[in-house]
Amino acid sequence: QVHLVESGGGLVQAGGSLRLSCRFTRLITSTFNPATLGWYRQAPGKQRELVATITGDCTTTYAESVKGRFTISRDNARKTIYLQMNNLKPEDSAVYYCNGQSQELPWGQGTQVIVSS
Repeated sequence: QVHLVESGGGLVQAGGSLRLSCRFTRLITSTFNPATLGWYRQAPGKQRELVATITGDCTTTYAESVKGRFTISRDNARKTIYLQMNNLKPEDSAVYYCNGQSQELPWGQGTQVIVSS
């Protein structure tokens, strides 16, 4: 069964914005709410990398490459996390995934982001 459902990717020009969503379909509220969750991405030929994390009390961290451009947030009622991506660059092109901090859940399909120059 699907644990993670990512959406919101697409094709955008450099400088544009996208908002990604990820729903954690099988986590119960008592597990989701305190959990540290994250967005990851994998570009062709590269390893998957951590982009941003958010704790249960909404403390956030970001990879240096996206600081000041990306914002992670969460909606506990919807068991969903978001990634607002602004001022996108071609090097942001990748498949974006969500998971727990320890990557403990089966990976979802991801959502593809393509940024054209």
